[in-house]
Amino acid sequence: MKKYIAFCGLDCEFCEARFATANNDDALRRKVAKEWSEMNGVPITPEMINCTGCRLDGVKTPYCSSLCAIRKCALSRAVETCGDCGEKETCKKLAVITENNPEAKNNLNS
Repeated sequence: MKKYIAFCGLDCEFCEARFATANNDDALRRKVAKEWSEMNGVPITPEMINCTGCRLDGVKTPYCSSLCAIRKCALSRAVETCGDCGEKETCKKLAVITENNPEAKNNLNS
């Protein structure tokens, strides 16, 4: 499994929050914070846009570090990704991602 594949199958390699962190790009942090605030209907500040990737050591966005139910579950089950979980086909938490993102589902099945 590629190291940037998140527990849910999303590919963190292409996440703008990870780009902003890796390149210490404050302009990109401001852009992502604005977009994510509008998309999610919650205030997100540029200071929150710091992430090295879901399964990698290092900083995470507040959502990924403490709110993501998928990440919490995968960590508690000690699986590499949700692709290793016997409940992946019936998991309602995971379905929120995989039903709308065929690439994420493919990443978990490869």
